Amino acid sequence: MKKAGFDVAMAGNIGKSFARMVAEEDHSHYVLELSSFQLDGMIDFKADVAVLMNVTPDHLDRYDYNMQNYINSKFRIVQNQTADDVFIYFADDEIVKKELKNRNIPSQLLPFSLGKEINSNGAKVSNDKISIQLNNKKFEMSIYDLALQGKHNTCNSMAAAIVGKVSGIRNEFIRECLSDFKGVDHRLESYLTVHGIDFINDSKATNINSAWYALESMTKPVVWIVGGVDKGNDYTELMELVKSKVKAIVCLGKDNAKIVNAFKGIVPEVIETESMEHAVKSSYFLAKEGDTVLLSPACASFDLFNNYEERGQLFKDAVRNL
Repeated sequence: MKKAGFDVAMAGNIGKSFARMVAEEDHSHYVLELSSFQLDGMIDFKADVAVLMNVTPDHLDRYDYNMQNYINSKFRIVQNQTADDVFIYFADDEIVKKELKNRNIPSQLLPFSLGKEINSNGAKVSNDKISIQLNNKKFEMSIYDLALQGKHNTCNSMAAAIVGKVSGIRNEFIRECLSDFKGVDHRLESYLTVHGIDFINDSKATNINSAWYALESMTKPVVWIVGGVDKGNDYTELMELVKSKVKAIVCLGKDNAKIVNAFKGIVPEVIETESMEHAVKSSYFLAKEGDTVLLSPACASFDLFNNYEERGQLFKDAVRNL
């Protein structure tokens, strides 16, 4: 969002927050990560470049358990855009594809895809390379040179690289950023290795889709710590990954019945815990050298913790105390 195109008098939650940010700091560009909750309060705000990674069920308790209501909220990201603006989206997402057919979005559409052929401007993965075309500007980079591996990180990298190209950033700088980017706390954070067991903190994974990408990126047998406040989860979406990658499940929550019922008989060991210390100790004893203990809860944290940050920090504290 460029400051030059911003109306400080705009109404709505995003407008007020952004107005304060502009008043405090003077920059040519601003990058905002907006939740559906924030988008619900979006009225006059306009993103010059809007990015939609995907749309999967989340926060349905807030949206009357109506998926279309949640979809409508996510698509508010393109509200107020014009032909001079850009909309970057994941072309492989079935919901996004369907919505694009039913919506008149005036902005320039720039898709990215892991496997589909992108014949126009946009990004794709081909021959293990990220390939971006933007008019007469091109960018290529091997997926093996990305600092963060896994399909979800490849998607994130493509979206970020398109934003970089749209913003006029040089290829060399985009490549440098993608090759040395360090992950943030609580998002697939490789924390410690204890007696040959890797402990990964993915506490930010509060829905099924995030947990799917975390499990998909695992290359070693997994002891999976999962659970919390269920938001209408459908665990069948994770079934194939769990069958192939998970050796044991440690449930962490006040009510674990849905998780136990979903995976009992599928995973050899499914145990229940109600504290982070108990969950980490249990996962440690279930794992062996060469395994990974993955905290990727697929649920909100509010039954036992104040937020996902506290959940992740307590996980790290418990691992450090093993």
